[in-house]
Amino acid sequence: MSDFFEIAYAAASNRLCLFTGTGFSKAVSNNEAPSWQALLESICDITSDPTRLKSALFPVGEKPPLSLEEAAQVISIALLKIDKNIHEEIASRIGKLTLKGDNLAIADFLSKKSFSVVTTNYDKLLEGLSGTTGCQSLTPGLPIPRSQSRVSVYHVHGSIDSPENMVVTSDDYFKFINGESYFSRKLSTVLYENTIVILGYSLGDTNLKAIISDYKEFSRNHVIGSNIFLVSRSVINQHIKDYYSHCYGIRVLDKTEIINFFKSLNASMSDAEIRLATSIENIKMAIFKGKEFSKDYLKFENTFFEIISSLSAIGLSINDARVVKTLGDIIKTKTELTQEDNAWLQYEHLARWLIYLASILELKGTSIEKIYLDAALHSMNTMRKNLRLGYSWQAFQAWNNRWQGIISSNRDLIRKHIEANTDSPDALFVVRSA
Repeated sequence: MSDFFEIAYAAASNRLCLFTGTGFSKAVSNNEAPSWQALLESICDITSDPTRLKSALFPVGEKPPLSLEEAAQVISIALLKIDKNIHEEIASRIGKLTLKGDNLAIADFLSKKSFSVVTTNYDKLLEGLSGTTGCQSLTPGLPIPRSQSRVSVYHVHGSIDSPENMVVTSDDYFKFINGESYFSRKLSTVLYENTIVILGYSLGDTNLKAIISDYKEFSRNHVIGSNIFLVSRSVINQHIKDYYSHCYGIRVLDKTEIINFFKSLNASMSDAEIRLATSIENIKMAIFKGKEFSKDYLKFENTFFEIISSLSAIGLSINDARVVKTLGDIIKTKTELTQEDNAWLQYEHLARWLIYLASILELKGTSIEKIYLDAALHSMNTMRKNLRLGYSWQAFQAWNNRWQGIISSNRDLIRKHIEANTDSPDALFVVRSA
């Protein structure tokens, strides 16, 4: 399954939240939005001794002695000596940013779909792309709109609409982290209730890491799959991906520019919207009334991913006894489909379904563990690295190409099961790959 179909399905069911940082603003302003350090350096230029201040805070070729919020605090003190305010100076610079470059695919999504946004950016560029109709901008220090809207943008660190409430200095961060505000509570809520896509943001903010870490424990306790994606334009090392997955439950989409992310998302929306209407009703019939999915329905690759997404939409855990029974029946039926004539696609689908499940759910200790491992063993016993009659070359390619995308603890679990139950050289090749 394409990760983009899963995200599109969340958007179609009004369960998508974008989490945007500086990289997003840079992408939609043709790189004119400054980095946090570049912004602070520009503020230094209006102090009484900019050269000495910048060399102290941002020494060339050396690691800065202070964090950026601490540096902002120092700059703030220097500005007070000349009757200037760092919040107002930053708001003045950020307020001049405008949308530039090719933003058509981004605007096509943002101006038509319903979603939430949590942003640490001070600018209003995203609101500009979303359109004034149906878009609410919520900023600390300003009244909270009570009406519903198609798009809600939560500026958790403040915005240029209320400079005095922007989180800039170390004092501001301390108050934000230790305060129980509407915005800090809202940030926690959206993590629990939505599929999150992090755009143009790194996990450098300690407060945000703490909240995401809390979510990880919540997802483990309720045995739900990871629903946080980090979109990165650069390649991310597999060890780093494992770290994101293990510590924060984040799946990484690397080598993906923001504009290309939205192009792929738009391409998946039509199919997701069509399937949404029937998939939720289908899962309710299966879970609550014991109905079985037909073989014809389960022949399609996206079926399984719709079912998983539908579980979240109706608020059920994967570990719910009824869900486990349904998933077991589905996997059993899919396995039977691989034994029919001309079933080469079914071998590949089964492999992809199992890989997907192991990439979003930590399996060890759950009641679906045995069902999963038996199906994985069947899949790997019926695949081959080279073309061979009666075995699936495509299933091998799926396992081999996506093995590293599986949660590291699941890779260990699967490897041990395969090593204990088969001598297939191709299966062992996959599970023993680095």
